[in-house]
Amino acid sequence: MGTNRTSMSEFGKAGSGGVAYSSVSDRSRRDRVRALTLATIDLKNDKFLMKNHLGQYECVLCHTLHKTEANYLAHTQGKKHLENLRLQQAREQRAAPVLPQPAKVVVKRKSSSAKIGLPSHKVTPFVDDLGQRALRFEIHFPEIEDGCQPRHRFMSAFEQRVEKPDREFQYLLFAAEPYQTIAFKLPNRRIDRSPERFQTNWDWDSLRFSLTLSFLPQETQSAGVKVDAADLD
Repeated sequence: MGTNRTSMSEFGKAGSGGVAYSSVSDRSRRDRVRALTLATIDLKNDKFLMKNHLGQYECVLCHTLHKTEANYLAHTQGKKHLENLRLQQAREQRAAPVLPQPAKVVVKRKSSSAKIGLPSHKVTPFVDDLGQRALRFEIHFPEIEDGCQPRHRFMSAFEQRVEKPDREFQYLLFAAEPYQTIAFKLPNRRIDRSPERFQTNWDWDSLRFSLTLSFLPQETQSAGVKVDAADLD
């Protein structure tokens, strides 16, 4: 009985198919690695790459020669090149001049609003339930800036710059943008600072600010009041 035999010559030498496949696979892998490396490294701007007159690629950082770009790219991923690159960057940082840093300047912001004059006001003198002379101030700020709340403070005669200082008087100031600061000239007497005798209130609906104060009982002389424009600085 005949037997069908297939000559090995039809397929080449035994084992040659496996070697050819392995060679193609290695070349394909190298091409993929080269393409991936080229996508992350710009050889045109690589300051360590130089091509000599023989067409070889030289790494001036490591002083090595490479036949092809692929060989050079493989070298740049190696331990020797990466270590030399780290050392070179450290040397460049040490050699770089230390530049002075800009100082932080704090700028005091000034209001951009134009002043519109003094606010309307009303001052009412009265005697409180303890017989103390008292004053009630009502200041109307109909054009006050959004979100702004009036401020007030007491100022000695020697702080103000409008009149000649007189130790017999003190000043009570009210301020709110965009109005001019309004000042009231009061006798320089002790004021009762207890919560029941010194009260302030800001009415957001009517835009009126009120302040009520009482002079201490031993201060029995009348309290004259003078109104003027002043600075609240």
